[in-house]
Amino acid sequence: MHSVAQVPIRLGQATLRLWLKSLNLPRQPQASWHRDRLREELQELRLAKTHFSRLSEASDVIFSITRAQYDGFASRRIPSLSGYQIAPIYVYMLAKFTSRWFFFKVAALICKEKHWNSIHEVVNPSKDQKVASVACRHIMDPEIFQRVSRGLRRVWPLLP
Repeated sequence: MHSVAQVPIRLGQATLRLWLKSLNLPRQPQASWHRDRLREELQELRLAKTHFSRLSEASDVIFSITRAQYDGFASRRIPSLSGYQIAPIYVYMLAKFTSRWFFFKVAALICKEKHWNSIHEVVNPSKDQKVASVACRHIMDPEIFQRVSRGLRRVWPLLP
């Protein structure tokens, strides 16, 4: 039997697993890939100066840990979902990565990509080189996809 305090944590973790399942990101088969991403995100968190940038970078750290665990790799323990300090990070993370995921689907639709629904990406679409990488991974014209993405960024509410 679980204590009452464990129930919200278990529900939160189940929700995160369901969310990651719905994003359907390609599994990264190397533990080193996850370690490298986490190391990068922790470094960016240390360098963050403003409250908002710390929130954004903290969400990236939580996402890296959560994704590693979802992909089956041991990682740092994920902080509890409860508490007024950590809850905004989780809310921000869900909004940020879901928005990015949806952004790439819409961009592919605008490009008239037949297999737009097979695109499952959450990289930062405000970085042209990352947008070009997404296009190449999905066998689309990088120049056209970048042009469409630049136009879409003007109206899309992206979170940094």
